[in-house]
Amino acid sequence: MDVILVQDAAIDEYMSQVLLTTMPVNLLGVSIVNADCIDTAAMQAAWKINTFIGAPSMPLGLSRARGWNAFPWSYRTDCIKQGQIPALAGIPDNPGWPPYPDGDALLEAMLERCAPGATMLITCPFTPLSNVLRRRPELEAKIGQIVWMGGAIGVKGNLDPTTVPTPPWNPCAEWNAFWDPSSVDWIFRHTTCPIIQFPLDITDQAAITKELMARLAAQSRAGMRYSTLAYQSYELVASEPFYDMWDVVTTCWLVDEQQHFFEPPTTMHLAIDVELNATQGCIKQSGDGRAVRVLLNFAKDGGQQRFYDYVVRQFNRS
Repeated sequence: MDVILVQDAAIDEYMSQVLLTTMPVNLLGVSIVNADCIDTAAMQAAWKINTFIGAPSMPLGLSRARGWNAFPWSYRTDCIKQGQIPALAGIPDNPGWPPYPDGDALLEAMLERCAPGATMLITCPFTPLSNVLRRRPELEAKIGQIVWMGGAIGVKGNLDPTTVPTPPWNPCAEWNAFWDPSSVDWIFRHTTCPIIQFPLDITDQAAITKELMARLAAQSRAGMRYSTLAYQSYELVASEPFYDMWDVVTTCWLVDEQQHFFEPPTTMHLAIDVELNATQGCIKQSGDGRAVRVLLNFAKDGGQQRFYDYVVRQFNRS
């Protein structure tokens, strides 16, 4: 399976990127959007991580995509901390940057060159993909599925009223949808490829647990470098009650056929509110909305535990 990752450099997204390199998929490259991050620190941290795991030549680019509602600065600085963890301390910045490789050109080139049926794994706003497909709509034919972490269907959103003024704060929007609601609307209205959506309904069930951290720490002490990287990274945010494994759990969809983590997705017809009103960025069911396969729960026969076990097992390597 060819996979193209578009992410915005939160801690869990870096771990998603690392996890992909351990999975039976072909990761073609990564485009980072300056959304929940700070561009320079985000790119250097990503390059250091790739170097740490022995993949410094992995294609990596910085998208020029811009959103409507900016993430809070307090969230965006996590990528600075990521690049400073002890595991990465001995790795210098990429001496050739800046300027940074063009993430939009990289995304376009990956879609041009890949075989039909590629998976677009998007753990950030849709904007980079919508921008490319607006220019090159024929490239959608290369996409077998879009797997997206975003939205909130039957649960509250994750906008914090202490970091977002009212308005535009509202109780139902999720950040990846709220950053650029128009890009979600465009993808919903102008594409036909399958969309697999991981909203907060399922990702809220994937906390960074004490048990997970203890298991990663034990593997780190045993010399497993990937576990050291994961433990030190998650340690930056594990004490934050709202922080979940949003992106790693979404990434695990790619092996769900073998691992059976989740209940079967529910097909819903969804639309997003793009207007400057009290529900901007909220995704709701609509009779004339886009058909989307939505993941809502772990499998009842232990799917959640299988998820944690799988992540720990994949990071049990040096």
